[in-house]
Amino acid sequence: MRRGGVILYPTDTIWGIGCDATNPEAVARVFQIKQRDDSKALICLVDSEGRLQRYVRNVPDVAWDIMELATTPVTLIFDNASGLAPNLIAEDGSVAMRLTHEPFSKELCYRFQKPVVSTSANVSGESAPQNFRDISPTLLESVDYVCWSRRQEHRPHKPSSIIKISANGEFSIIRQ
Repeated sequence: MRRGGVILYPTDTIWGIGCDATNPEAVARVFQIKQRDDSKALICLVDSEGRLQRYVRNVPDVAWDIMELATTPVTLIFDNASGLAPNLIAEDGSVAMRLTHEPFSKELCYRFQKPVVSTSANVSGESAPQNFRDISPTLLESVDYVCWSRRQEHRPHKPSSIIKISANGEFSIIRQ
């Protein structure tokens, strides 16, 4: 990922396609692999509150409350993204970020020391893979590296909830 590579990896939700969230070429490659319009947002994972604050200016208090009280993974869309690849930031200046607690993805983010893109490991419009065995062979061949962790797992997984939080603290649920 430090050299712009794209990986497949297990997250706190489903298997994801990932790359350095600060590298515009790597982000463009993820859009290409997913065959996804680059006007649609991608999610980023971070390992800590401190790292989140490096890439989102002025995290509203309600965001901390939501992250603390959530019983399942929740992605928050924040205003005022900073320091990320320009093609990752939405036209309105927002970005979708999730603080991961799952051991593998948390360690990946910690060791990488930057946000990691996390978008479902599927071609846009197809069903999101719940487990490694659900990922298409074509997609497996499209990335630079496939992580070994949790490949044998066979249990239900689902994408995170998504909540948009404005700078003034107002929020709306995008996906439950």
